[in-house]
Amino acid sequence: MYAITIPAPGEMVWTQVPDPQPGPGEVVVQVRASAVNRADLLQVAGLYPPPPGAPEYPGLECSGLTPQGEQVCALLAGGGYAEQVAVPREHLLPVPDKIGLEEAAALPEVACTVWSNLTMVAGLTAGETVLIHGGGSGIGTFAIQYAKALGAEVVVTARKAKHPVLVTLGADRCIDYENEDFSQVRADVVLDIMGAPYLEGNVKALKTGGRLVVIGLQGGRKAELDLGALLAKRATVVGTTLRTRPKEQKTQIILGVLNDVWPRIESGEIRPVIDRRIPLSEAAAAHRLVAANEHVGKVLLTRP
Repeated sequence: MYAITIPAPGEMVWTQVPDPQPGPGEVVVQVRASAVNRADLLQVAGLYPPPPGAPEYPGLECSGLTPQGEQVCALLAGGGYAEQVAVPREHLLPVPDKIGLEEAAALPEVACTVWSNLTMVAGLTAGETVLIHGGGSGIGTFAIQYAKALGAEVVVTARKAKHPVLVTLGADRCIDYENEDFSQVRADVVLDIMGAPYLEGNVKALKTGGRLVVIGLQGGRKAELDLGALLAKRATVVGTTLRTRPKEQKTQIILGVLNDVWPRIESGEIRPVIDRRIPLSEAAAAHRLVAANEHVGKVLLTRP
């Protein structure tokens, strides 16, 4: 098969590699499409190696066909940038009704990330306010729709040019992070992808009893935390990742997504937001696009 390899940090090459050998309980999926995630950019840069036992190729989600011809999408620990990938059967999801096979590649990583953090970790409920950073990203566009479906008030940060699209997805208020101060928001839950530079503003934005969930470190790893402000608000700061969770935890999350999120997708309440499709062999061009933050939603990598 062919896959995207990383011969040196920052380099990507579409080249022939050995076919995957499935382990016990695994299924080899013929990949129709994958999708770009920020973690893929970090892996290519040499900053985020795959967990032990995962394929060495990038790609945290895909859609495709099983040997039995089932149309599926899958949450992966790696390996989606390839013609084939071996997946634990428990980590396969059926392609939702009314969603195309290619389009389904945009769903597994964002759905599992958003559901696990807004529901499992933060316990977001109807009537609460959530502040979502990076509203124009794949995570952001999905989180807006899911939080709105839960009955929450949704505030997002994003470049001003992206605001009209985010309003159509359900955002009640959009903040231009380049010119406005998001710390003036009063939020029960903050979903943060930036890390260090946003920590102080995020804590200021929290209401009493608020929950800050950090899922990314795009802005940096280290910042000073005012513990007094945290204590005064009886607030919680949680850091989570999805890729390195044990198999059993991922299976639990996938079951939650199937039960809670998939029906909302099949009803049309939530839809995947796809910026564009780029051939898998041209993944480097897709990475440049995502790195420049010029997209809204997901960038798909497709195969004929």
